[in-house]
Amino acid sequence: MSSRNFKTFFDCGSSKIRAGTFNRNDKSKAFYVESEFFIEQSNLESKIQQIITSFEQDINEYINSINLMIDSPKMLSVGISLSKKLDGSKLKETNIQFLVQEAKQLILNYYVNFNIAHIIINNYKIDGNDYSYLPDEIKCNFISLDIIFICLPTDLVLYFKSVFSKSNIVIDQIICSSYAKSNNYKDHLNLREHVSFIDVGFSRTSIISYSNDMIISLDVLPIGGNHITKDISQILEIDLERSEQIKRNFDQNFKPSNDDDISMEKLQKIIFARTEEILELCVKSIVSNSYSAAKFKMVLTGEGAKILDNQYKDKISFSNDIDFLEETLEDICQSGFKFITGPNKKEVVLVPKKYAKQGFFERFFHFFR
Repeated sequence: MSSRNFKTFFDCGSSKIRAGTFNRNDKSKAFYVESEFFIEQSNLESKIQQIITSFEQDINEYINSINLMIDSPKMLSVGISLSKKLDGSKLKETNIQFLVQEAKQLILNYYVNFNIAHIIINNYKIDGNDYSYLPDEIKCNFISLDIIFICLPTDLVLYFKSVFSKSNIVIDQIICSSYAKSNNYKDHLNLREHVSFIDVGFSRTSIISYSNDMIISLDVLPIGGNHITKDISQILEIDLERSEQIKRNFDQNFKPSNDDDISMEKLQKIIFARTEEILELCVKSIVSNSYSAAKFKMVLTGEGAKILDNQYKDKISFSNDIDFLEETLEDICQSGFKFITGPNKKEVVLVPKKYAKQGFFERFFHFFR
């Protein structure tokens, strides 16, 4: 029996895999699995297979498709504005589809090594007036769209497709994990002013900024929690495995063992120095992309941010309004589930190729989930 009754999500990070499978007809029926921490990517395939086997036992169905949540230090966002003159007739969905398809083709032409994960229409300018969403029954002479594309490296996408194909599993949709999570947390916390979500991963830090419920930018820094581990290893002259262990236990009132010549004060200086650097780089990114906001809120998430939970944030030299949001396994997987199944009028939904038996434009887009 195939996985007809359940929708499955895999959040594949560089050091941990989190997965959830949800009953399509009863959202309360869900199963979650989280892998152990790992560094060697050679362990990825076996851990994925273990999770698949566990899910199939739980739901008594074969899993033949999943939705993949991933990030990358190389992912990028690109903003494009395109316009079209009309004849004063009623604005049609096909007019929007034409502009989006033209913008998509430009991205594919100029960023040949990237795969488009998300297409977000931020603004509709119709005869000089701005609209957050496409209005119904409106006539216009001129329309322009502000579109943001979020792209992932093609080689990364192909790698994961190959990994899952070995288990006879196809990937229905690929989601930028940090974007889906920030979208969920923004709505759940009812944050409408200028807010930036800082997702600190193993080898990258993603910065997703919103203002008045509109995404402003997505930026990625090639620096993350693993850089803190390397600092600890280099300065304290201990191996990486022990450094990682110390870092991961730091927020749990870490006490050095008798074999460690480590003072808590020195350890704090190492960790906070690198953390302050990451946060300052994030602020520079936010300011350069925000255009107008003088004051903004920062929300820290991610595995790499756990060392700086709310009990330590006052100990670093940082002036901005910043909070730590502790994510759970359920939070992460539900972010993917809500992103696909919930209403998202700004997102242009790419239809998987296997469903491409519709009209020309419908093969590429569905609007207003």
